[in-house]
This record gives sequence, structure tokens and C-alpha cells, in this order.
Amino acid sequence: MQASSTRSSMLKWGATAALLAAVCAFNAERLAGAAGVTITPIEAPTAEVGIGFASPAAAAVAVPSAPDAWGGVRTGSAATLSDRVVDYQIAATLDPVAHTIDGRQKLRWRNRSAVAVRSVYVHLYMNAFESAGSTFFTEQRRLGGGFRSDVDTGEGEWGHIELRSVTQDGAKVGRTFVHPDNGPETDRTVVRLDLSTAVAPGATTTLEIDFHTKLPRVVARTGHFGSFHLVGQWFPKIGVLELPGERGATAPRWNVHEFHLNSEFYADFGNFDVKLTVPRDYRVGATGALQGAPVARGGMLTHHYVQGDVHDFAWTADRRFAAPLEATWTGPGSPNVKVSVLYPPEYEASAAPAMRAALDSLAYFSRTLGPYPYTTLTVVIPPFNAEEAGGMEYPTFITASGYDKVPPKSAAATELDFVTIHEFGHGYFYGILASNEFEEPMLDEGLNEYWNQRMLQERGTPLHIAPPFVAALGINPAVGSFALERMRTPREEPADPLGQNAYNRLQGIGPAYSRTATVMRDLEARIGKQAMERAFKAYYQRWKFRHPSVADLRESLAEASGERTAVEQVFAQQVYQVAKVDDRIDRFGSAEELPQPGTYEVGGKRVEHDAAAVEKQIAAARAQWAKAHPEAKPGTGPFPFRTSVTLRRRGASVPQTLVVKFADGSTETAHWNNDEKWQRLSWIKPARAVSAELDPQRLHYLDTSKLDDSRTLAADPAASRRWGFDFAAFVQIVLSLIANV
Repeated sequence: MQASSTRSSMLKWGATAALLAAVCAFNAERLAGAAGVTITPIEAPTAEVGIGFASPAAAAVAVPSAPDAWGGVRTGSAATLSDRVVDYQIAATLDPVAHTIDGRQKLRWRNRSAVAVRSVYVHLYMNAFESAGSTFFTEQRRLGGGFRSDVDTGEGEWGHIELRSVTQDGAKVGRTFVHPDNGPETDRTVVRLDLSTAVAPGATTTLEIDFHTKLPRVVARTGHFGSFHLVGQWFPKIGVLELPGERGATAPRWNVHEFHLNSEFYADFGNFDVKLTVPRDYRVGATGALQGAPVARGGMLTHHYVQGDVHDFAWTADRRFAAPLEATWTGPGSPNVKVSVLYPPEYEASAAPAMRAALDSLAYFSRTLGPYPYTTLTVVIPPFNAEEAGGMEYPTFITASGYDKVPPKSAAATELDFVTIHEFGHGYFYGILASNEFEEPMLDEGLNEYWNQRMLQERGTPLHIAPPFVAALGINPAVGSFALERMRTPREEPADPLGQNAYNRLQGIGPAYSRTATVMRDLEARIGKQAMERAFKAYYQRWKFRHPSVADLRESLAEASGERTAVEQVFAQQVYQVAKVDDRIDRFGSAEELPQPGTYEVGGKRVEHDAAAVEKQIAAARAQWAKAHPEAKPGTGPFPFRTSVTLRRRGASVPQTLVVKFADGSTETAHWNNDEKWQRLSWIKPARAVSAELDPQRLHYLDTSKLDDSRTLAADPAASRRWGFDFAAFVQIVLSLIANV
């Protein structure tokens, strides 16, 4: 999903925005270092006796989950893909004028624990948008920023969800709003339901819930604009009861965080059977497969969707949608997949590119991680003025970006391609692997970003980032996939470990995407592409449909890659802690080892050579050399050269390679793989050194600056010449435009 303005909007803004983002990140790092921020640990509120809450400060898990966590590895031999914990049967009716949904929900929930459960906890996510007193808006004010495109909520544009009736076996269920993260009392995104009958270990209970949802004006992944409705996080969703051995838990605990500004979702796998009633002239798209033709009644149609082995359900309805673009994809190990693109007429140009990106994504992710397991994929392009609904994912249902024109090699083409790939990728990391996006966002946002950029890199897709008015001038630069991520990540003074949770970050959620992608890219460069792909396939195979933790990722990568030392070093430095990488060439010199004045023993006698005699000796040797070597290269001669390189380390230790090139065409390679803060290397060779380069294979994109990784003895004007010519060309274009006005 696009959880902040650092996502696809950065591509849309173009090269200028990329520079601004880098500058802002740099300044944020400096402020972080100067502020002396002190974080006070927060105690978890008390839940019911015997079952507590996950800590409000929960973040990266360090202890791997038990082998039988979440029902054990899903081998494909069971009747269902996941160990289904919940079953939702929902009937919902949309009022497109009031932008409300009236729903009736039958929720069956299984108690997996070994203790009786007397209260359950339910997310009412839509209440994040009922007032400025919610945790979501409170954090928005405290952090001093907006959300993605920064849409304000105006009068009459708030949203909410009401529980009108909750019963268990016909008995009324009491309810109380709670604050597991110690949020404001005015937040109502988590509610405790006190059951009339306790749920015994292993038993199942059924809750019948009548609810009413008012959609906000599209604000953060959900809402309405005109006749368009993107309906996400719209129904009461039960929290996750984690058991000992699952994601670091040592006792049963409820994982039910409030809806934070920069966090997303976490839920149990189950089955959804949903009937959606909308006006007859509205087109509908939703999670799952449509069950037969819609049923007409009066002026309404009821669309019936079913999907198993997912943990969420979202849908859209709009009378302005054009006839959908449809295709079928097939791949080894996957069922036939019906792919649909829903789009408004003004963005017809975006439909075909979105379809191409979706089909390519199905092929790439199925090949590199594992077969896509569902029979449908729906891509929604929101209309003009509803971009806040774009760039979001739900199981089998994603939203992309829309443009009225999508010229080849344009910023629009780049963003549409990337966002579609990105949201599809979430179907694996958020959907099938189903990590906890509140506590460990790197497992979804970061790993997905990394895999997206791998796909773009393998496709050879250049990322064009110039806005249209710049591209029209003939200036349309393209950047490499991971070069773009490197530009966006804080490198000089990173403040937050990758494993930090989504809502307690000094530098915001952006580094969870870009820095994770960069760290994973560097790990791949270090251990090799094949080892990395083997490790990620093993991670997916072991943890699909099971909610892995950061520790589970670490162990999968270490074991399957065969590179435990490298993996554990990276996780220690960058996931559980954070450290900059900043190795550089501090000094570089190469000089002849010439005879020096003094006394020397010659033939048993001590002879003094004064400066004049030494100079004469040197001149004679040079003349003799030149005569004997008429085609000798500059930088060679009768005397050896001593070359010295001093390396400095101002950050975490990483394995480095230094390559020194000499005038005679030879090279020397040295390796630096210890914790020392500096290293001095020297060689005596018959030729002068020409250049020295640290990290010649560019393994370390996380390095603060690549400009200090190389030195030449002679000044090299190539870079300044190139930028000078580029600037001159730009000035000529501007002057020609002025002359023709």
C-alpha cells in the first residue's frame, strides 16, 4: 500500500521531488541527531484476566516462532490453504446518496487457545475518521504532516461505524471501547465484546452483528467521491488471539492495536461470504469470486462474492465505471485467474497498462516466490479527485493510479506501472504471508518494495521521473530501480531500525519502504542472486498463510541461503538496531622510491652520496631506462613506486573490496572485513598507481556517499564536463523557447 506521500507520488513529482525528498530526509536525520529524543517505554493496558494485550511498543520479534505456530507449515495436503479461524457471512446494502452501508454480519470465531475466552476484541477501523479526536488524527497533528496527498476532511465528510446490535446465541453482548495502545479516550477503533457465554478451548462461537457504516469523503484508503465508493475497513473485524510460540508470544495475548496514522492491518485467516446490494446501474468489484449472476430486486442488484483463505474483504461500486477490461492468466501451480480492470471513462488510457503490469506481476511473483493461489484479481483505477483511494491492496483486490494520458517513457507510465506492481506484490507479503503491519511493517512494505524493484530491474524497465513539462523540453532522465530507493532512504543519520513498528518512528514510515529495499538489495549483492531467491522461496513456502515475524524471516534467509553470518550481521546492524554505512578512501598516494643522499657501503668501503651525486645517478638511470624501453607507458620507470591507500570507517562494518589500478595495466585487490575504524594498505610496484576504488561492484547502496569511494591521482574532468554540457543544452532549449514566443 501507499502508506505515505513518499510512495508513488514521489515518482509523479519527478526528479525535482526526488531531490526534495532526499534533502528533507537528510535534514530530518540531522534534526534527529540533534534533538536528543528520549522514548519512555509504555506499559500495556490490562485486558481480561489471563489474556493480556500485545505491548503498545511491540516491534521486531527476536525469537523465531514455534514449528507448529498457526497450525504448522501449509503443505497443500489440507482441505484449506490456511488454518481458518474466522468465518464471515455479511449482507450489506449501499446507499450511494448518503454514502452509507447497512450490514448484517454473522461472525464465527474459533478459540485456538488452551484457556476459556470471556471477551473478544473487535476492530472498528472506520471510527478513525469519525472525529479529530481519534488516534489517527491525533497522530497526524502531533507529527505535523498529512497523509499521502493530504486531503482534508471537511464538514459532512466524516465517517464512522456503529454497532447497532451484537448478540451471542440470542443473548445481548455488552461492549466497551478500549485503548490497547494508550491512545486518546476519544478513539473508538477497538471495542471489547463481553460474551454471555465463555468460549471453551477449541470451541467456536457465533456473533450476530448489525452495523451501520458511514463512509468518509475519500481520505485514507477508503471512502467516497461522487458516485465512486471504495469500501475498505468497513465491517467489524475481530482481533487476533496469538498463542505462545507465535510471533514472540509467551502467553495468549490479544493483538488489537488502534488504527494509527502510518500503520495498517493484521487479522486471522478465514472465509468470507458477502452479499452486496447496490443500485442496478452501479458496477461492482470485490475481493473473491462472483457467485452466479447478480440477483435483481426492485431497482437494486445483489452481488454475491465468496473467498476463502483471506483475512480481509474490500469492494467498490460506481455507476460511472466503464465496461471492465478482462483477461485470463494461467501459470504453473496456479488456477486460471480472471483479471479485471475497473476504470472511469476519463482514465481509459490507464486500463491497458494496468492490465499489462498485473499480468506481468502474476507471472513474476508466481515464478520467484510461489504460485498465485486464488482465481481472481481485480484492479481498480479510482476517478479524478479520488486519488486517496489509489495505491492500496486487499486480498485479490487492489487499487492503482489513473491518468488521462500515459505516453511511453513518461512519469505517468512509470508510476502506473510501479503502483500496480507494488499493490499486486502486497497480495503476497500482506495477503498470503500476512505479517503484522502494525508491529513489523518492514515484512510487508519493505520486502514488497524490494521485490517490486527486483521485478522492474529484471524487466529492464527504466524509471522515468521527469514531470510532463520537463519531459516536453526533451529532458527525460531515467534512474535505476534501486538507485531511486537509495535516493529516498536516510543514510547519513538513520534514526529508526527497520524492525521498528509503524507508528513510533522519528523519520516516518518512508524508510520502512526504501531503507528495507536498499538493505535487502545490498544483502543480495553480498550473498548472490541465486542464494537470495532460494531463501525467499523457502520463506514463502514455510510461512505462507501463517503470519511470520522478523525472526522467522531471519531464520529462513539464514538457513536457505547458507549465508548465516552475513544474514545475522545485517539483521543485527540494520533490523534490530540501526547504523549508517560510511566507508571511504581517506588518502591515496603513489610515489617513486628514489635513491636518497647518505653514506652507503660499496665494496667494503663506506661511500658518501651527496644530493648532487644522487640526482646524477637518478638521471642516468632514467636515461638508460628510456633508451631500453622506448614505448614505456607514463608512470613506469627504473625505480619502483610505493602506493599507499588509507581507508576510514565512520559507520557499521561491512565487507569491503578495494581495487587499485596501475599505469602498466596491472591491478591489486585487497579485502577489508573487520571492525577496525581504519586500514592502511600499501604496495611496492614497478608502476605508479592510477586510481583506487572502494566497493567497485557497488555492493553497498546503503553507503552514505559513493562519491568518496574512489580517487584518481590525476584530475578527471569527465563528470564536470558532462554536467556542464547538460546544463548548456538545457539553457539552449530555454533560450530557443523564449526566442520563439
